[in-house]
Amino acid sequence: MLYENTIAATATSSANGSISVIRVSGNEAFAAVSNIFCDGKGKRIDLSKYETHTIHYGFICDESNRLIDEVLVLLMKAPRSYTREDVIEIHCHGGHYICEEILQLLLKGGVRIAEAGEFTKRAFLNGRLDLSQAESVMDIIQSKSKLSLQNSLQQLRGKIKEKIIALREMILEDVAYLEAALDDPEHISLDDFTERIESHVDYLLTEVNHLIENSNNGRLIKDGIHTVIVGKPNVGKSSLLNCMLRENRAIVTNVPGTTRDTLEEDIRIGSHLLRLIDTAGIRQAENEVESIGIAKSKESMEQADFVICVLNQNESLSEEDREVLSLIADKDGVILLNKNDLPAALQKEEIMRYSNKKVIPFSAKKGEGLDELEDYLNQLLSDKKMDSKEEIYITNVRQREVLLRTKESLEKVEESIQAGMPEDMYAIDLTDAYESLGLIIGETVEEDIIEKIFKDFCMGK
Repeated sequence: MLYENTIAATATSSANGSISVIRVSGNEAFAAVSNIFCDGKGKRIDLSKYETHTIHYGFICDESNRLIDEVLVLLMKAPRSYTREDVIEIHCHGGHYICEEILQLLLKGGVRIAEAGEFTKRAFLNGRLDLSQAESVMDIIQSKSKLSLQNSLQQLRGKIKEKIIALREMILEDVAYLEAALDDPEHISLDDFTERIESHVDYLLTEVNHLIENSNNGRLIKDGIHTVIVGKPNVGKSSLLNCMLRENRAIVTNVPGTTRDTLEEDIRIGSHLLRLIDTAGIRQAENEVESIGIAKSKESMEQADFVICVLNQNESLSEEDREVLSLIADKDGVILLNKNDLPAALQKEEIMRYSNKKVIPFSAKKGEGLDELEDYLNQLLSDKKMDSKEEIYITNVRQREVLLRTKESLEKVEESIQAGMPEDMYAIDLTDAYESLGLIIGETVEEDIIEKIFKDFCMGK
Protein backbone atom coordinates (compact mmCIF):
# COMPACT_ATOMS: atom_id res chain seq x y z
CA MET A 1 0.00 0.00 0.00
CA LEU A 2 0.97 3.61 -0.58
CA TYR A 3 2.93 5.29 2.22
CA GLU A 4 3.60 2.06 4.09
CA ASN A 5 7.29 1.93 3.22
CA THR A 6 10.02 3.30 5.49
CA ILE A 7 11.84 6.52 4.60
CA ALA A 8 14.96 8.33 5.79
CA ALA A 9 16.57 11.73 5.27
CA THR A 10 18.94 14.14 6.93
CA ALA A 11 16.83 16.58 8.95
CA THR A 12 19.59 19.12 9.58
CA SER A 13 21.50 21.44 7.27
CA SER A 14 23.85 19.91 4.72
CA ALA A 15 26.56 22.32 5.87
CA ASN A 16 29.17 20.98 8.29
CA GLY A 17 28.16 21.33 11.93
CA SER A 18 28.80 19.75 15.31
CA ILE A 19 25.70 17.51 15.11
CA SER A 20 23.54 16.12 12.33
CA VAL A 21 20.16 14.40 12.66
CA ILE A 22 18.95 11.61 10.40
CA ARG A 23 15.24 10.95 10.61
CA VAL A 24 13.70 7.52 9.84
CA SER A 25 9.93 6.97 9.65
CA GLY A 26 7.76 3.97 8.81
CA ASN A 27 6.69 0.49 9.89
CA GLU A 28 10.20 -0.88 9.63
CA ALA A 29 12.01 2.07 11.22
CA PHE A 30 12.97 0.17 14.40
CA ALA A 31 14.10 -2.91 12.52
CA ALA A 32 16.13 -0.88 10.01
CA VAL A 33 18.01 1.12 12.63
CA SER A 34 18.47 -1.91 14.94
CA ASN A 35 20.37 -3.61 12.10
CA ILE A 36 23.07 -0.93 12.19
CA PHE A 37 22.99 0.13 15.88
CA CYS A 38 25.51 -1.60 18.17
CA ASP A 39 27.03 -1.48 21.60
CA GLY A 40 30.75 -0.97 22.16
CA LYS A 41 31.48 -4.63 21.39
CA GLY A 42 29.68 -4.68 18.03
CA LYS A 43 26.55 -6.46 19.31
CA ARG A 44 23.36 -5.34 17.58
CA ILE A 45 20.78 -3.67 19.86
CA ASP A 46 17.07 -4.41 19.41
CA LEU A 47 15.52 -0.96 19.79
CA SER A 48 11.92 -2.23 19.68
CA LYS A 49 12.18 -3.51 23.27
CA TYR A 50 12.65 0.01 24.67
CA GLU A 51 9.96 2.47 25.70
CA THR A 52 8.91 5.28 23.38
CA HIS A 53 10.47 8.71 23.78
CA THR A 54 13.73 7.41 25.19
CA ILE A 55 17.31 8.13 24.10
CA HIS A 56 19.98 5.45 23.74
CA TYR A 57 23.75 5.63 23.36
CA GLY A 58 25.67 3.41 20.98
CA PHE A 59 27.48 3.11 17.65
CA ILE A 60 26.56 2.85 13.99
CA CYS A 61 28.35 -0.14 12.43
CA ASP A 62 28.26 -1.73 9.00
CA GLU A 63 27.75 -5.45 8.26
CA SER A 64 31.43 -6.20 9.01
CA ASN A 65 31.21 -4.31 12.34
CA ARG A 66 33.28 -1.43 11.00
CA LEU A 67 32.61 1.59 13.24
CA ILE A 68 30.95 4.46 11.37
CA ASP A 69 30.11 6.84 14.22
CA GLU A 70 29.29 7.23 17.89
CA VAL A 71 25.64 8.28 18.16
CA LEU A 72 22.50 8.82 20.19
CA VAL A 73 19.18 7.47 18.93
CA LEU A 74 15.81 8.95 19.91
CA LEU A 75 12.83 6.56 19.78
CA MET A 76 9.26 7.67 19.04
CA LYS A 77 6.72 4.89 18.63
CA ALA A 78 3.49 5.34 16.68
CA PRO A 79 1.23 7.23 17.04
CA ARG A 80 3.22 9.56 19.33
CA SER A 81 5.42 11.02 16.62
CA TYR A 82 5.44 13.74 14.00
CA THR A 83 4.24 11.37 11.26
CA ARG A 84 2.15 9.14 13.57
CA GLU A 85 4.42 6.32 12.43
CA ASP A 86 7.36 4.71 14.19
CA VAL A 87 10.11 7.33 14.05
CA ILE A 88 13.77 7.16 15.02
CA GLU A 89 16.18 10.07 14.97
CA ILE A 90 19.89 9.28 14.74
CA HIS A 91 21.96 12.08 16.28
CA CYS A 92 25.44 11.71 14.82
CA HIS A 93 28.49 13.91 14.44
CA GLY A 94 28.06 16.64 11.89
CA GLY A 95 29.47 16.32 8.45
CA HIS A 96 28.22 15.38 5.02
CA TYR A 97 30.35 12.22 4.74
CA ILE A 98 29.14 10.67 8.03
CA CYS A 99 25.48 11.29 7.13
CA GLU A 100 25.98 9.76 3.70
CA GLU A 101 27.61 6.67 5.24
CA ILE A 102 24.71 6.14 7.64
CA LEU A 103 22.10 6.76 4.94
CA GLN A 104 23.81 4.25 2.65
CA LEU A 105 23.60 1.61 5.39
CA LEU A 106 19.89 2.31 5.82
CA LEU A 107 19.35 2.08 2.06
CA LYS A 108 21.07 -1.32 1.98
CA GLY A 109 18.58 -2.43 4.65
CA GLY A 110 15.59 -1.59 2.45
CA VAL A 111 14.87 1.97 3.56
CA ARG A 112 14.43 4.55 0.82
CA ILE A 113 15.32 8.25 0.74
CA ALA A 114 12.37 10.48 1.57
CA GLU A 115 10.88 12.71 -1.08
CA ALA A 116 10.76 16.46 -0.51
CA GLY A 117 8.29 17.18 2.30
CA GLU A 118 7.36 13.53 2.72
CA PHE A 119 7.57 13.52 6.52
CA THR A 120 5.08 16.39 6.75
CA LYS A 121 3.01 14.85 3.96
CA ARG A 122 2.71 11.68 6.02
CA ALA A 123 1.77 13.75 9.06
CA PHE A 124 -1.07 15.21 6.98
CA LEU A 125 -2.20 11.91 5.45
CA ASN A 126 -2.15 10.23 8.86
CA GLY A 127 -4.27 12.96 10.45
CA ARG A 128 -1.51 14.48 12.55
CA LEU A 129 -1.89 17.85 10.79
CA ASP A 130 -4.49 19.41 8.55
CA LEU A 131 -3.34 21.04 5.30
CA SER A 132 -3.18 24.57 6.75
CA GLN A 133 -1.00 23.30 9.59
CA ALA A 134 1.23 21.41 7.15
CA GLU A 135 1.73 24.56 5.08
CA SER A 136 2.56 26.51 8.24
CA VAL A 137 5.51 24.16 8.87
CA MET A 138 7.28 25.52 5.79
CA ASP A 139 6.39 29.07 6.85
CA ILE A 140 8.00 28.44 10.25
CA ILE A 141 11.20 27.21 8.56
CA GLN A 142 11.26 30.26 6.26
CA SER A 143 10.29 32.85 8.90
CA LYS A 144 12.43 35.97 8.76
CA SER A 145 10.83 37.99 11.57
CA LYS A 146 9.21 37.64 14.97
CA LEU A 147 5.76 38.40 13.54
CA SER A 148 6.16 35.87 10.74
CA LEU A 149 7.18 33.16 13.21
CA GLN A 150 4.40 34.11 15.62
CA ASN A 151 1.74 33.91 12.92
CA SER A 152 3.07 30.61 11.55
CA LEU A 153 3.04 29.10 15.04
CA GLN A 154 -0.57 30.25 15.47
CA GLN A 155 -1.46 28.41 12.27
CA LEU A 156 0.45 25.30 13.37
CA ARG A 157 -1.58 25.30 16.58
CA GLY A 158 -4.73 25.11 14.48
CA LYS A 159 -6.20 28.64 14.56
CA ILE A 160 -7.10 28.56 10.87
CA LYS A 161 -8.42 25.01 11.22
CA GLU A 162 -10.69 26.01 14.12
CA LYS A 163 -12.14 28.96 12.20
CA ILE A 164 -12.72 26.96 9.01
CA ILE A 165 -14.36 24.05 10.86
CA ALA A 166 -16.75 26.45 12.63
CA LEU A 167 -17.77 28.07 9.32
CA ARG A 168 -18.22 24.70 7.61
CA GLU A 169 -20.38 23.38 10.45
CA MET A 170 -22.74 26.33 10.10
CA ILE A 171 -23.08 25.68 6.35
CA LEU A 172 -23.49 21.93 6.84
CA GLU A 173 -26.31 22.37 9.36
CA ASP A 174 -28.20 24.64 6.97
CA VAL A 175 -27.72 22.33 3.97
CA ALA A 176 -28.73 19.27 6.01
CA TYR A 177 -31.88 21.00 7.31
CA LEU A 178 -32.78 22.21 3.82
CA GLU A 179 -32.36 18.79 2.22
CA ALA A 180 -34.31 17.11 5.05
CA ALA A 181 -37.16 19.60 4.62
CA LEU A 182 -37.28 19.05 0.86
CA ASP A 183 -37.38 15.27 1.40
CA ASP A 184 -40.05 15.43 4.12
CA PRO A 185 -42.06 18.67 3.72
CA GLU A 186 -44.96 17.30 5.81
CA HIS A 187 -42.92 17.09 8.98
CA ILE A 188 -40.12 19.66 8.48
CA SER A 189 -41.15 23.23 7.77
CA LEU A 190 -39.22 25.78 5.74
CA ASP A 191 -41.12 28.67 7.31
CA ASP A 192 -38.68 31.43 8.23
CA PHE A 193 -35.83 29.39 6.70
CA THR A 194 -34.99 32.12 4.20
CA GLU A 195 -34.50 34.63 7.03
CA ARG A 196 -32.29 32.12 8.84
CA ILE A 197 -30.17 31.48 5.74
CA GLU A 198 -29.90 35.19 5.01
CA SER A 199 -28.62 35.84 8.54
CA HIS A 200 -26.12 32.99 8.35
CA VAL A 201 -24.83 33.97 4.91
CA ASP A 202 -24.37 37.54 6.10
CA TYR A 203 -22.29 36.27 9.02
CA LEU A 204 -20.29 33.89 6.81
CA LEU A 205 -19.52 36.64 4.29
CA THR A 206 -18.38 38.94 7.10
CA GLU A 207 -15.99 36.28 8.42
CA VAL A 208 -14.66 35.30 4.98
CA ASN A 209 -14.19 38.95 3.95
CA HIS A 210 -12.29 39.57 7.18
CA LEU A 211 -9.92 36.69 6.41
CA ILE A 212 -9.42 37.97 2.85
CA GLU A 213 -8.74 41.52 4.03
CA ASN A 214 -6.30 40.25 6.64
CA SER A 215 -4.45 38.29 3.95
CA ASN A 216 -2.78 41.53 2.83
CA ASN A 217 -1.33 41.96 6.31
CA GLY A 218 -0.48 38.27 6.14
CA ARG A 219 1.59 38.92 3.03
CA LEU A 220 3.37 41.80 4.76
CA ILE A 221 4.11 39.58 7.75
CA LYS A 222 5.44 36.71 5.66
CA ASP A 223 7.24 38.46 2.80
CA GLY A 224 8.02 41.77 4.49
CA ILE A 225 6.81 45.32 3.81
CA HIS A 226 7.96 46.23 0.31
CA THR A 227 9.74 49.50 1.03
CA VAL A 228 11.02 51.31 -2.04
CA ILE A 229 13.70 54.01 -1.83
CA VAL A 230 13.00 56.62 -4.52
CA GLY A 231 14.44 59.92 -5.70
CA LYS A 232 16.37 61.53 -8.51
CA PRO A 233 19.97 60.46 -9.22
CA ASN A 234 22.67 61.24 -6.66
CA VAL A 235 20.40 62.26 -3.78
CA GLY A 236 21.75 59.45 -1.58
CA LYS A 237 19.37 56.49 -2.14
CA SER A 238 22.10 53.87 -2.25
CA SER A 239 23.89 55.54 0.66
CA LEU A 240 20.65 55.32 2.64
CA LEU A 241 20.35 51.61 1.83
CA ASN A 242 23.91 51.01 3.03
CA CYS A 243 23.20 53.09 6.12
CA MET A 244 20.08 51.07 7.04
CA LEU A 245 21.83 47.76 6.34
CA ARG A 246 24.92 48.84 8.31
CA GLU A 247 27.10 47.62 5.46
CA ASN A 248 28.26 48.76 2.03
CA ARG A 249 25.88 46.70 -0.06
CA ALA A 250 25.13 49.16 -2.85
CA ILE A 251 27.73 50.86 -5.05
CA VAL A 252 27.91 54.58 -4.32
CA THR A 253 29.54 57.09 -6.73
CA ASN A 254 29.11 60.72 -7.74
CA VAL A 255 28.18 59.62 -11.25
CA PRO A 256 24.42 59.97 -11.96
CA GLY A 257 22.79 56.73 -13.04
CA THR A 258 25.20 54.40 -11.17
CA THR A 259 22.24 52.31 -9.98
CA ARG A 260 20.76 50.80 -13.16
CA ASP A 261 18.66 48.05 -11.61
CA THR A 262 16.71 47.50 -8.41
CA LEU A 263 18.65 46.11 -5.44
CA GLU A 264 16.70 44.27 -2.74
CA GLU A 265 17.68 43.45 0.84
CA ASP A 266 15.79 42.39 3.99
CA ILE A 267 16.08 44.25 7.29
CA ARG A 268 14.25 43.95 10.60
CA ILE A 269 12.93 46.99 12.43
CA GLY A 270 11.49 45.97 15.78
CA SER A 271 9.42 42.85 15.11
CA HIS A 272 8.74 43.85 11.49
CA LEU A 273 10.45 42.69 8.30
CA LEU A 274 11.14 45.27 5.59
CA ARG A 275 12.04 44.36 2.05
CA LEU A 276 14.22 47.37 1.12
CA ILE A 277 14.38 48.12 -2.60
CA ASP A 278 16.93 50.60 -3.93
CA THR A 279 15.90 51.96 -7.33
CA ALA A 280 17.46 53.80 -10.23
CA GLY A 281 17.17 57.58 -10.02
CA ILE A 282 14.15 59.16 -11.74
CA ARG A 283 15.29 61.49 -14.54
CA GLN A 284 15.27 61.83 -18.30
CA ALA A 285 17.14 58.74 -19.44
CA GLU A 286 20.29 59.16 -21.54
CA ASN A 287 20.37 55.64 -22.99
CA GLU A 288 18.26 52.51 -23.37
CA VAL A 289 19.82 50.69 -20.39
CA GLU A 290 19.12 53.58 -18.04
CA SER A 291 15.61 53.90 -19.49
CA ILE A 292 14.87 50.27 -18.56
CA GLY A 293 16.17 50.90 -15.02
CA ILE A 294 13.94 53.96 -14.61
CA ALA A 295 10.92 52.03 -15.91
CA LYS A 296 11.60 49.32 -13.30
CA SER A 297 11.87 52.02 -10.63
CA LYS A 298 8.44 53.36 -11.50
CA GLU A 299 7.01 49.82 -11.51
CA SER A 300 8.52 49.22 -8.04
CA MET A 301 6.92 52.43 -6.81
CA GLU A 302 3.50 51.34 -8.05
CA GLN A 303 3.80 47.98 -6.27
CA ALA A 304 5.32 49.37 -3.06
CA ASP A 305 3.67 49.06 0.35
CA PHE A 306 5.77 51.98 1.61
CA VAL A 307 8.11 54.52 0.02
CA ILE A 308 11.09 56.41 1.36
CA CYS A 309 11.55 59.49 -0.81
CA VAL A 310 15.04 61.00 -0.64
CA LEU A 311 15.53 64.69 -1.45
CA ASN A 312 18.72 66.74 -1.43
CA GLN A 313 18.47 69.48 1.21
CA ASN A 314 21.40 71.25 -0.45
CA GLU A 315 19.37 71.88 -3.63
CA SER A 316 16.03 73.49 -4.46
CA LEU A 317 13.22 71.25 -5.67
CA SER A 318 13.82 70.23 -9.28
CA GLU A 319 11.35 69.01 -11.89
CA GLU A 320 12.65 65.50 -11.25
CA ASP A 321 11.92 65.89 -7.50
CA ARG A 322 8.41 67.10 -8.21
CA GLU A 323 7.83 64.16 -10.58
CA VAL A 324 8.89 61.71 -7.85
CA LEU A 325 6.62 63.41 -5.29
CA SER A 326 3.76 63.20 -7.78
CA LEU A 327 4.36 59.50 -8.45
CA ILE A 328 4.20 58.64 -4.73
CA ALA A 329 1.36 61.00 -3.78
CA ASP A 330 -1.05 58.16 -2.96
CA LYS A 331 1.51 55.94 -1.25
CA ASP A 332 2.27 55.58 2.47
CA GLY A 333 5.72 56.90 3.05
CA VAL A 334 8.20 59.33 4.51
CA ILE A 335 10.45 62.02 3.03
CA LEU A 336 14.12 62.24 3.96
CA LEU A 337 15.94 65.54 3.60
CA ASN A 338 19.38 64.11 2.95
CA LYS A 339 22.71 65.92 3.19
CA ASN A 340 21.57 68.00 6.18
CA ASP A 341 25.26 68.43 7.04
CA LEU A 342 25.47 70.84 4.09
CA PRO A 343 23.97 74.36 3.80
CA ALA A 344 20.18 74.16 3.39
CA ALA A 345 18.61 75.27 0.12
CA LEU A 346 15.36 73.35 0.60
CA GLN A 347 12.88 73.95 3.43
CA LYS A 348 10.15 71.70 4.80
CA GLU A 349 7.53 74.30 3.93
CA GLU A 350 8.31 74.01 0.22
CA ILE A 351 8.03 70.23 0.34
CA MET A 352 4.67 70.42 2.11
CA ARG A 353 3.22 72.20 -0.93
CA TYR A 354 3.65 68.95 -2.84
CA SER A 355 3.34 66.30 -0.12
CA ASN A 356 1.80 65.81 3.35
CA LYS A 357 4.22 63.04 4.31
CA LYS A 358 6.41 63.29 7.36
CA VAL A 359 9.77 64.98 6.67
CA ILE A 360 12.90 63.84 8.53
CA PRO A 361 16.28 65.63 8.30
CA PHE A 362 18.95 63.10 7.43
CA SER A 363 22.61 62.61 6.67
CA ALA A 364 23.48 59.29 5.08
CA LYS A 365 27.15 60.27 5.28
CA LYS A 366 27.07 60.71 9.07
CA GLY A 367 24.14 58.43 9.91
CA GLU A 368 22.24 61.33 11.49
CA GLY A 369 18.47 60.89 11.48
CA LEU A 370 18.67 57.07 11.12
CA ASP A 371 17.32 56.44 14.63
CA GLU A 372 14.43 58.86 14.03
CA LEU A 373 13.63 57.16 10.71
CA GLU A 374 13.65 53.66 12.22
CA ASP A 375 11.59 54.78 15.24
CA TYR A 376 9.03 56.34 12.90
CA LEU A 377 8.87 53.23 10.72
CA ASN A 378 8.52 50.96 13.77
CA GLN A 379 5.71 53.10 15.21
CA LEU A 380 3.95 53.31 11.86
CA LEU A 381 4.06 49.56 11.40
CA SER A 382 3.04 48.89 15.00
CA ASP A 383 -0.06 51.03 14.47
CA LYS A 384 -1.22 48.49 11.89
CA LYS A 385 -1.58 46.06 14.82
CA MET A 386 -0.28 43.12 12.80
CA ASP A 387 1.05 41.60 16.01
CA SER A 388 -2.41 40.83 17.42
CA LYS A 389 -2.44 37.29 18.80
CA GLU A 390 -6.20 37.10 18.33
CA GLU A 391 -6.16 37.75 14.60
CA ILE A 392 -5.84 35.10 11.93
CA TYR A 393 -3.59 36.19 9.08
CA ILE A 394 -3.77 34.19 5.88
CA THR A 395 -0.26 34.19 4.40
CA ASN A 396 -0.75 31.48 1.81
CA VAL A 397 -1.76 32.41 -1.76
CA ARG A 398 -3.58 29.10 -2.25
CA GLN A 399 -5.69 29.65 0.85
CA ARG A 400 -6.55 33.21 -0.21
CA GLU A 401 -7.72 32.02 -3.63
CA VAL A 402 -9.94 29.42 -1.96
CA LEU A 403 -11.48 32.10 0.26
CA LEU A 404 -12.24 34.21 -2.82
CA ARG A 405 -14.05 31.21 -4.35
CA THR A 406 -15.95 30.72 -1.11
CA LYS A 407 -16.97 34.37 -1.13
CA GLU A 408 -18.23 34.05 -4.70
CA SER A 409 -20.41 31.04 -3.77
CA LEU A 410 -21.87 32.81 -0.73
CA GLU A 411 -22.63 35.91 -2.80
CA LYS A 412 -24.57 33.70 -5.24
CA VAL A 413 -26.69 32.46 -2.31
CA GLU A 414 -27.29 36.08 -1.33
CA GLU A 415 -28.34 36.91 -4.89
CA SER A 416 -30.74 33.95 -4.96
CA ILE A 417 -32.35 35.12 -1.73
CA GLN A 418 -32.76 38.67 -3.01
CA ALA A 419 -34.23 37.37 -6.28
CA GLY A 420 -36.81 35.31 -4.37
CA MET A 421 -35.57 32.00 -5.76
CA PRO A 422 -36.89 28.73 -4.25
CA GLU A 423 -35.01 27.36 -1.22
CA ASP A 424 -33.64 24.33 -3.07
CA MET A 425 -31.56 26.72 -5.22
CA TYR A 426 -29.54 27.71 -2.13
CA ALA A 427 -28.20 24.21 -1.55
CA ILE A 428 -25.96 24.11 -4.65
CA ASP A 429 -24.00 27.26 -3.82
CA LEU A 430 -23.93 26.52 -0.10
CA THR A 431 -22.42 23.11 -0.88
CA ASP A 432 -19.84 24.78 -3.15
CA ALA A 433 -18.89 27.14 -0.30
CA TYR A 434 -18.64 24.18 2.09
CA GLU A 435 -16.36 22.23 -0.26
CA SER A 436 -14.22 25.30 -1.01
CA LEU A 437 -13.53 25.85 2.68
CA GLY A 438 -12.62 22.18 2.92
CA LEU A 439 -9.76 22.80 0.49
CA ILE A 440 -8.03 25.03 3.06
CA ILE A 441 -7.74 22.28 5.67
CA GLY A 442 -7.43 19.43 3.17
CA GLU A 443 -10.85 17.85 3.62
CA THR A 444 -11.68 17.96 -0.08
CA VAL A 445 -8.24 18.42 -1.64
CA GLU A 446 -7.08 16.31 -4.59
CA GLU A 447 -3.86 14.30 -4.76
CA ASP A 448 -2.19 16.52 -7.40
CA ILE A 449 -2.68 19.59 -5.21
CA ILE A 450 -1.13 17.74 -2.26
CA GLU A 451 1.88 16.81 -4.40
CA LYS A 452 2.30 20.43 -5.52
CA ILE A 453 2.17 21.75 -1.94
CA PHE A 454 4.77 19.39 -0.50
CA LYS A 455 7.27 19.44 -3.37
CA ASP A 456 8.69 22.76 -2.10
CA PHE A 457 9.57 21.28 1.30
CA CYS A 458 13.08 20.16 2.15
CA MET A 459 13.72 16.39 2.14
CA GLY A 460 14.14 16.07 5.91
CA LYS A 461 10.81 17.81 6.64
